[in-house]
This record gives sequence, C-alpha cells and structure tokens, in this order.
Amino acid sequence: MERSQDAAAPLTKPLSEPLVEPLTLLGQVQRIGLWAHIAAMVFGLAGLLLVLPNTDFIAQLSPLGMQVFAWGMSAGGTTYIVLGALAVALYGGRTFGWRNLLGFALPAIALSLGSELLGTSTGFPFGHYSYLSGLGYKVAGLVPFTIPLSWFYLGFSTYILARAGLAARGVTGWPQKLGAIALGSILLTAWDLVLDPAMSQAPYPFWEFQDAGEFFGMPYRNLTGWVGTGAVFMTVGSLLWPELTPPRDRAALTFPLVVYLVNFAFGAAITLTQLDSGFAIPASLGVLFGVAPAIALWQAVPGSRNSWSAPLGAGLSLLLTFFNRSSNS
Repeated sequence: MERSQDAAAPLTKPLSEPLVEPLTLLGQVQRIGLWAHIAAMVFGLAGLLLVLPNTDFIAQLSPLGMQVFAWGMSAGGTTYIVLGALAVALYGGRTFGWRNLLGFALPAIALSLGSELLGTSTGFPFGHYSYLSGLGYKVAGLVPFTIPLSWFYLGFSTYILARAGLAARGVTGWPQKLGAIALGSILLTAWDLVLDPAMSQAPYPFWEFQDAGEFFGMPYRNLTGWVGTGAVFMTVGSLLWPELTPPRDRAALTFPLVVYLVNFAFGAAITLTQLDSGFAIPASLGVLFGVAPAIALWQAVPGSRNSWSAPLGAGLSLLLTFFNRSSNS
C-alpha cells in the first residue's frame, strides 16, 4: 500500500516551519515538563502562602505529610526551575534545532552565572546581595546552580517572543536582532519587578540585599544589571544563531508566552499577598513593561486558537486573580 505524503514526510522540518505537530515523544515530554513546572510553582505557592504561615496545620500533618512538606522546603525551588529549563530546552531544540538551542543556552547560562558570581562577590552589577538556602547547590559557595538556568529559560522565552513579534511586523535583519535584544531584556527585567521583592523581602526569602535599595528595597543598579546581563547574553546568542527564522505561526509561539506568564504570576502572587500594598506599583510596572508587551508580541504573529490555549488561559486567570485580590485587600 502506498504511503500518504504526510507519512512519507521527514521527521524534521526547516527552520521556517517550526516543529510543533505532530506531537512526538519529545513533544509529549516537553508538554509534561511545562505542566510539571506549573504544578511545582502552584505547590510552592501553597507552601509559602498557606502552609508555612499556619503552624497549627503543620503540627497536625501526618508523617507522610511532614515528609512531603520537608521535601517541598528543601527541593521545591530547585525542582520548578529545573523543570522550566528542561521544558524550554525541549521546545527550543524541537522548534529551532539542537545546535541553535545550544548557541543560545550556553552563553546564557555561562554569562549569567559569571554576572551573578561577580555580583555576589563585588556588588556589581546588581548591588550587594547574597543567596540563602532553598535553591540548590551553590557554585563557588555563592550562586545556586538553578539561577543561571532561570536566566536561560526566561531569557530564551522573552527573546523568541520579541524576535517573532518584530518579524510579524515586518522588521528584518539587524534591526530585528537589535530590537529583540532590547525588548527581550526589558521583558526579562519586568519579570524581576515582581520576582525580587517576592524572593528577597517576603517572610520566607531566598536571597537578601545587604543594603536597603532605593526602589522598593531594590537598588536601582539591580534593574540596570538585569537589563545589561540579559542584553549581553542575548547579543552573544544572536551572534551564534545567525540563521534563526522566528516562528511564523502563533501556535509555535504560545509556549514561551505561557512560560513567561506563569513565572510572572508566581512572583506577583507572593509580592501582592505577602508584602504591603505599595508593592502594587512595581507589580503594575511589571505588567506594563512585561506582560502587556509579551501578549502584544504574541498576538502580532498570525494564528488561531490552538492546543496551548488552556495553559495560556490559566496563566492569564492566575494573574487576574492575584491582582483582583490585591486591589480588594
């Protein structure tokens, strides 16, 4: 019997046709990885917002419950970051090719780690700060290994969103690359507007600034450090990735948008519920310079409703829930 044209087609596609369907084994692992990443963040939020403040509840936990609670405290942060990095790496490799993925991932991880090691040692470029426990093994005793992984998977997501959105608007060549570096760095820094307060000033912090910062407890140079670090590794990644053809279909771009939204929602949930009402200002700035442009870039790419609409809707609903809760508190 003669095979159909689709069955005879190669398993790989050129860069101009992102590999998103049919869903291969790696595609299934990618999707499971994203849902596990989201579930780990929800689990972490439940622990930070509901369980830890409720000592009576903790005292009544069964032995199994105490084991789960202890694991969540020791490995929850590491788990959600590793799952996020794994899911994004699979998306990048399947969509753009593994060589191109490594061309972005390796400088992103190496340069962000160098920036973090420099920052924790000298105070440049983020200010004087140090990491506490809960995020895994510390490289050189200073920076958890998960931190450069988070720079990679959020930086990759924002860069791809920016490249694809600009391409859909007809921007090509070096203006597209430079615009994506600028926009991607801004989107990345907008995420930090809710992440840093949540991770350094909430009742259960994961790092701390040695000096009180001028901008809601953060030094202004922390923000410039974020923009600069993102711009540096995105520039190197774009130089090592000269043949990138951005996704031309919204279905291929929904994955990085979901990653960005749920990670923003995670930080916003902690910032808006655990800190005073004044922190609605940096959270709102994060929406203005991060969430809104990210969605606009995604919408600029042609496409229709697809299989990622469920997690996308979940991310948007989570954001709206916490902002409504904050405004009503």
